[in-house]
Amino acid sequence: MALPSTTKAEMLIRADMWRMDCLDVVKNAGLPDWMIVAGFVRNLIWDHLHDRDVYTPLNDVDVAYFDPIDLSADTEQRIESHLRSFRPAIRWQVRNQARMHLRNGHPPYQSSADAISYYPELPTCIGVRLAGNNAVEIIAPHGMEHCWAHTIRPNPKTGYPNSVVRERAKNKRWLDIWPALQIEEENAV
Repeated sequence: MALPSTTKAEMLIRADMWRMDCLDVVKNAGLPDWMIVAGFVRNLIWDHLHDRDVYTPLNDVDVAYFDPIDLSADTEQRIESHLRSFRPAIRWQVRNQARMHLRNGHPPYQSSADAISYYPELPTCIGVRLAGNNAVEIIAPHGMEHCWAHTIRPNPKTGYPNSVVRERAKNKRWLDIWPALQIEEENAV
């Protein structure tokens, strides 16, 4: 019997000491409604599917949190500095999702999970955090099947044109790094 995709992802994360350490550092920062998002889980799955012994390095570790009271970009910078004080070799990128809808032209987000549900492509709409009991909690508003299927599919919720996903894939070199991936375009409306 095949394991559910979230269980497989949890097993990969738990087996990766570096990712578990990152999760522990962010958990101890005490951010509200936090998760590490985007390539943190997506790239790990793609590396696994490509039988990589050494995982592809991340450009940064994207931390999303949700605080509707303090919308200051300065607070994000302070949190990044705090995280760097524990793991200076990591390029932390911290964003309060309670204000990101303004930059992205979306309706106000209601939570971090709601915010990541608007990311441009489905494999990027994944986050992970450590719960109070150190359980690995995966948040995937659109599911995870597309990650395991080697596909990069535009997020139909956002309405971004296919060209946005193609350009992001090109700029991030996804098809060069993981050649088994395929871009599946949404039908034009």
